[in-house]
Amino acid sequence: METIYRDYKPKGVQFIYLYKALAHPELNGYVNPVTLEERLMHIKEAKRTLGSEIPWIADTMANDLKHAIGDRPNSEYLLDPEGLILRVRAWSNPDQLRRDLAKYVGPVENPTQVSDLDMKIKPAPEHAPTGVVPRIDKPGFYRTLVAKPLLEETDEPFYTKLRVEAEQKLLRTGEGKLYLVFLLDPLHGVHWNNRAPSMDIELTSPEGVEISPAKLTGPEVEEDADADPREFLVDVKLNGSREPVPLKFRYFACTDEWCRPVTQQYLITWDVNGDAGRVISRRMDFNSAGRARGFGGRPGRGGGFGPGGFGNPEEMIDRLLAGDTDGDDRLTPEELPEPMRQRFDRMDQNGDGYVEPSEIESMMQRGFGRGGQRGGPSRLMQRDTDGDGKLSIEEIPPQMQERFEQMDANGDGFLDQQEISALGGRRGGPRGGPGSGGPGGGDRAARMMQADTNGDGKISREEAPPPLEQTFDQLDADGDGFLTVDELRAGL
Repeated sequence: METIYRDYKPKGVQFIYLYKALAHPELNGYVNPVTLEERLMHIKEAKRTLGSEIPWIADTMANDLKHAIGDRPNSEYLLDPEGLILRVRAWSNPDQLRRDLAKYVGPVENPTQVSDLDMKIKPAPEHAPTGVVPRIDKPGFYRTLVAKPLLEETDEPFYTKLRVEAEQKLLRTGEGKLYLVFLLDPLHGVHWNNRAPSMDIELTSPEGVEISPAKLTGPEVEEDADADPREFLVDVKLNGSREPVPLKFRYFACTDEWCRPVTQQYLITWDVNGDAGRVISRRMDFNSAGRARGFGGRPGRGGGFGPGGFGNPEEMIDRLLAGDTDGDDRLTPEELPEPMRQRFDRMDQNGDGYVEPSEIESMMQRGFGRGGQRGGPSRLMQRDTDGDGKLSIEEIPPQMQERFEQMDANGDGFLDQQEISALGGRRGGPRGGPGSGGPGGGDRAARMMQADTNGDGKISREEAPPPLEQTFDQLDADGDGFLTVDELRAGL
């Protein structure tokens, strides 16, 4: 996206990032802010870690703009100077955006490449060791609840943020477990001082509600300081009540320069929080810039079920959960894309009437039920994110998009099963068939090309099978980091 910004800002195109509620709290250690001032701190942190020059705006604490544009986690809008919407994408696609701008504004000579930017992802702040206190196991399925910080009851910032999740059984039957996790906000620069008294928590039960235990104390930790979450599970019987539960917690907020006692309060409601985001990794990692990963981001390449494959379960889950209108982190038939509804019963493996993230991941492993071949066309169909049985230009790998019109034989703007199968034939045919190098004929290079799991016509380092790993550089004649069939034929 930054390359597009550099190329089209001089042409008068304005770019804006929207900061809203975090899609994946706890990722890289960041947690959802509770004030607008803290959201602005997050924007400042995003600029620091990414080095981006694109301006940001912050949504309101009520997430008004997020709701207005459809509650999607990574959407993209292209508007003309009069405010007319030219393009809307549920999932941002920089490669397609560049093509759109070339159409509406004009192409760019010598487009900026990522390698031209010299942007280095900076690590998230680290104020104390992590991985010191083991995380607890949460049995069952949980939904995040609305927990309101009582900001007026304290003059201190909320150095520690509370996330509350209710077991599905508790919300359905009125009896079950409540999960409480207290997360230090890295942007406030504090840590737990384990030589000071442990944090303590008090839950006040409304009339008729039973909570056990209602008083909690943080763990005893041998390490002098750490920044791990403090987690608790309590048993709750609602007995028909929907009254909110007051929570008060006391702790010491400490930096290397000061340490002070803090008392703060939340009001826990029984409403599901549709803006809470989804925790995809409970590992608090404050220093995981890693490969193409930045503020609240995910790896920019790889992932999925196989080397270099697109089948990224987190991305698929995010896209489908964009239709989760009630925010319960699962999907009813009505919340699924219409073409997928006919397969709802197959997707709903436990038969509870909902499709949950784990079932979406299982669906991806089964290849959406479209066949069992590992590579080639069937693997490519895992990009069919809306489940309509065909691929749009946004759904195919970026490196294939330049050839989309050639592949789209009937010119309808989609690649259907027949066109994708024809693509497989041009790449060497299905395993063991004519031209594959199996019993039906072909050569060794064509057989090796079956490792091309994302269907771009070449093998990346991540896709290379063990026999090619040691000789990859020798075979890569042009040094572009990929092996073509011609390079394989010349070098094998």
